[in-house]
Amino acid sequence: MVTRTTADAQGDVVVLLIGMRINRFWAVHQWLPVMLAMLRMLRELEKDPGRGLLSKVLLTESPRSYYVVQYWESKEKLYAYATAPDAFHHKAWALLNRKERNGKLRGRVGIWHETYVVPEGSYEAIYGDMPAYGLAAAHGQVPLEKRGRYARDRFAHRSGKAPAAEKTG
Repeated sequence: MVTRTTADAQGDVVVLLIGMRINRFWAVHQWLPVMLAMLRMLRELEKDPGRGLLSKVLLTESPRSYYVVQYWESKEKLYAYATAPDAFHHKAWALLNRKERNGKLRGRVGIWHETYVVPEGSYEAIYGDMPAYGLAAAHGQVPLEKRGRYARDRFAHRSGKAPAAEKTG
């Protein structure tokens, strides 16, 4: 019997895609610190769940391209982490900017990120015989029937929870 589930997300969903591309394999001394910094930030966030990272998935697109899909509690918590002077991100970003200004990274390693706030009713998920993964790992997993058998039903589901932008602090 196939067990089908869906993510138990309520309200808006905040997704950060962040990654790097190795442009010059021989420049290990330039791209390896970037990769290690990302792993260190993820460990820091796992140790302090109050910062707002709910879940992450590490992926590779090719031998030269790596990225992380991150699910956050809110865009406010994501921004707070990104700008917190006590967080490793602050130190890593300052160092990266310095190297970029000095031309040390140019052409050797590329970095990128995209952030999305996905309103409720604009996402849906289905998992067949899967442990909690992706959105379900971030927000929990429920039987498919709870949200609807068809994608249109899951898109139409409303939790009654206010969107993240309307929450008060």
